Amino acid sequence: MIVSALLTSVGINFGLCVLFFTLYSILRKQPSNYDVYVPRLLANGESHRRSHFNLERLIPTPGWVRRAWRHSEEELLASSGLDAVVFMRIIIFSLRVFCVAGIIGVFVLLPVNFTGDSLQDVDFANLTNDSLDVFSISNIENGSKRLWIHFCAVYIVSIFVCYLLYNEYRYISSKRADYFLSSQPQPHQFSILVRSIPVSVGTSISDSVERFFTEYHPSTYLSHTVIRRTSKIRNLIEVRAAFVSFKSRFSAATAFHMQQSNNPTHWVTEQAPEPRDVYWPFFSTTFMERWISKLMVILACIVLTVLFLIPVVFVQGLTNLDQLEIWFPFLTSIASVKIISQVITGYLPSLILLLFLKVVPPIMWYLSSIQGHISNSQIERSACDKVLWFTIWNIFFGNVLSGSVLTQISILLEPKSIPAKLALTVPAQASFFIAYVVTSGWTSVSTELFRIIPFFGSLITKPCKSPDDEFEVPPFPYYRDIPRLLFFGLLGITYFFLAPLILPFLLIYFCLTYIIYRNQFINVYEPKYETAGKHWPLVHNSMIFSLVLMHAIAIGIFTLKKLPEATTFIVPLPILTLLFNEYCRKRFLPNFTAYSAECLVKKDREDHDDDAMAEFFEKMATAYQDPALLPVQFSVNHDSHSAPLLSSPDG
Repeated sequence: MIVSALLTSVGINFGLCVLFFTLYSILRKQPSNYDVYVPRLLANGESHRRSHFNLERLIPTPGWVRRAWRHSEEELLASSGLDAVVFMRIIIFSLRVFCVAGIIGVFVLLPVNFTGDSLQDVDFANLTNDSLDVFSISNIENGSKRLWIHFCAVYIVSIFVCYLLYNEYRYISSKRADYFLSSQPQPHQFSILVRSIPVSVGTSISDSVERFFTEYHPSTYLSHTVIRRTSKIRNLIEVRAAFVSFKSRFSAATAFHMQQSNNPTHWVTEQAPEPRDVYWPFFSTTFMERWISKLMVILACIVLTVLFLIPVVFVQGLTNLDQLEIWFPFLTSIASVKIISQVITGYLPSLILLLFLKVVPPIMWYLSSIQGHISNSQIERSACDKVLWFTIWNIFFGNVLSGSVLTQISILLEPKSIPAKLALTVPAQASFFIAYVVTSGWTSVSTELFRIIPFFGSLITKPCKSPDDEFEVPPFPYYRDIPRLLFFGLLGITYFFLAPLILPFLLIYFCLTYIIYRNQFINVYEPKYETAGKHWPLVHNSMIFSLVLMHAIAIGIFTLKKLPEATTFIVPLPILTLLFNEYCRKRFLPNFTAYSAECLVKKDREDHDDDAMAEFFEKMATAYQDPALLPVQFSVNHDSHSAPLLSSPDG
């Protein structure tokens, strides 16, 4: 890609960002759009529709930026929970990393690359027609001592990233403990899920649970709720699972971690999710159905990954006009127009890839939902994993390896050739990924602010709605946005020493996300459940993977550039990084799987003398009840045409 094509892409996306920001600043002030742009404030009674006309509504103003900037982390924690705080910490972490990497890349590596003489001489008078490769490490001649500058940069950034990762893991781990200790008593803190309950002939599941826990947990057992589902003919089915509650958090944790039966396939225990977080359709499937579903999900993910290579191959053709003209000869005359060729090579490829990627998160969420997870939060974290690794494999490796399935398979079969292959292909795709950051980054986050789909959806449905109709405040789609942040982090870490020109564009992206998502957490999204920061281990693992990938590419680069000493000294770096990761896994990861006895006992002692606990324990017996089995409440204002044919059992 030439410089002018990149500038065309930047210009188009910058214009779109300005347009979306301007439209948002105006449309958010219109009372008819409050349910799109401030649904959370509207639902909480913090914002009211004003009918009187005000000229200020038609003038774009940046006041929302100031309010979002002033919102502190403690306020975010109180209003949106620890998950929202962790999401914003991902952005802050990325800003810190790429500020340091940007200083090194732009002020040190970029001039070193630009003044190299491995490629053709740079024509300063006609710079826009030069290839972006002149700004990359490809412009450094083989065996040059300048490569030691890149070697030092790799070490400096690796150490800095590991330092930040350690501090963030420690910080979020401590915030989890603090968040738990400051929380009000919750049913899931005192409960476990028990599955595979053995039932004797003539005995009900409820009697079996009561007898077992009364006998083996006599002093701590409190109550239980047997899970019942309705069949297609509306009969209640006996599911061999129950939520069992205890008199203390420590007792529930002890029962969860302890094997309950000599037969480990009976009385299988799991941590109970929040009642509002339970994914009830899970309980309507048998063990065999869940096992088959997992196999089908694996197969579906493989098929989706292979099929997605089709648009990747097409995108690769668009980035290479010569190849595109061979495929489609009739485009030769059209592509000869300069502005059209710049749009085709600079903007269109990343736009097409972005549009195809839009369908991936909902597909992955659906696939995760049929895997047998017992809570929505587990489904979301599973979908987050799938979307991230799908994006890394298809967008990064798919484009780097030119979208060839056979090439990618051959690389997997010959691991020793991975560094050399990456060293050849990764720098060549730098220009594409810079354009991708601008299109998929800048424009996507601007459309998040503008909320383009909800806005046009409201225009279509608004004539059919009554002013008194309720609306639902949307939950934040972590499974969609966390993978995007982490993928851009991977691009920045792997390309900072190869093509540092990508770093300013990444910094702009993360600055936009910082302001826009703070605004969205305040005005738009409301938490439906809380994982207390359980997304962070995925973030940590993704960053470690990015570092090791960068080290593998560096080994290949220094080998190809005929600097064997640098290759030798880089080899210990991925080993040290993996050892660091293992230390963090031992040191912090247990805090994200369960709370310590120290926290549990301390919290139990605080609640011991609380008179409100008696009432709380009374409500525990009905905390876990399938909403589908609750009596349906109907409004008394419905006319005969909208009245239900069947009333509720209590009606």
